[in-house]
Amino acid sequence: MITVQDHIAGITPYKPGKPAKELERELGVSPVIKLASNENPLGPSPLAVRALRAALDEGQLNRYPDGGGYYLKAALAQKWGIGPEHFILGNGSNEVIELLLRTFLAPGDEVLAADLTFVVYRLITTAAGRTIREVPLKDHVHDLEGLADAVGPRTRLLFVCNPNNPTGTYNTAGQVASMLKRVPDDVIVVFDEAYAEYATANDYPDTLEILRRRPNTVILRTFSKVYGLPALRIGYGITVPELVDYMNRVRQPFNTNELAQRAALAALADHAHVAQSIAINEAGKGQLAALFDRMGLPHLPTQANFVYVNVGMDGAPVFQECLKHGIILRHIHGDWLRVTVGLEHELTRFGQVLEQVLPILKG
Repeated sequence: MITVQDHIAGITPYKPGKPAKELERELGVSPVIKLASNENPLGPSPLAVRALRAALDEGQLNRYPDGGGYYLKAALAQKWGIGPEHFILGNGSNEVIELLLRTFLAPGDEVLAADLTFVVYRLITTAAGRTIREVPLKDHVHDLEGLADAVGPRTRLLFVCNPNNPTGTYNTAGQVASMLKRVPDDVIVVFDEAYAEYATANDYPDTLEILRRRPNTVILRTFSKVYGLPALRIGYGITVPELVDYMNRVRQPFNTNELAQRAALAALADHAHVAQSIAINEAGKGQLAALFDRMGLPHLPTQANFVYVNVGMDGAPVFQECLKHGIILRHIHGDWLRVTVGLEHELTRFGQVLEQVLPILKG
């Protein structure tokens, strides 16, 4: 008989989608268009691909990676204008979230987050046997005043996903400043900015300036989105050296691999690729907005690389019908679907499928 802790047994495992190639084989549809995981449709930087090939040609795969991420941290320090001791690398920013939980939460401590946000906050907190309290979104946006109201004596971490996944909405600099005035200094406020490179709003918060004034602040960034490297799983956190030092006591010695570090370093320097990725995203957001407006489907203004749309009926059968036509979307809950911005021809095909299947489903 297998014995497992109740909080582990109660977790619903993350259900990955099938590989696109397998779906093409099963459905007889080619190519399958994936608009489900908020990936960069442009792909990775050519400089990153070149760096990967060079690393393989060097034949050093029998050596352990640089456990400290020396060169990547140095480049990040130059980009952000702070010392390399402010950075911690992770196997995706997910691992940095896990390090925060494992390092700073004692039994009885709790996490605060929104009720509809990045699911990993809840998953990791539950897996650690800790408590997470969730505050409902307000008009599809983080209710920062509500989060400040919810802070209690055992609150240790407060997550703000900005722009938020899955809604694409964001909190302004003024809203963030107002919240921070009410959050005790000993609460670690984590700004998860996985999609920040896509944000174009003039009042998007300057979290680095917040960190300079408020030491118990952590900024999360990733190479999985605008830099197009999700397959390599590399992200990072920015905070004060004291917090980095404590997290490094928990971090595994070789948590980010050599290929990921080298590709990220090269991608960081490819400003033209980032600019092109952002331009494609802006055009794609407009294309999706025009489609949804034409179909009369409510959708949220987005600062990310996806659009949250209300299809006017249970989204599950819409997801399934689109899948049969080779379009992979993400059904979050209820009437809402999250649609990743793709290339123009991908979004055109998606629009054709949606305009075909939705009227049939609605009868």
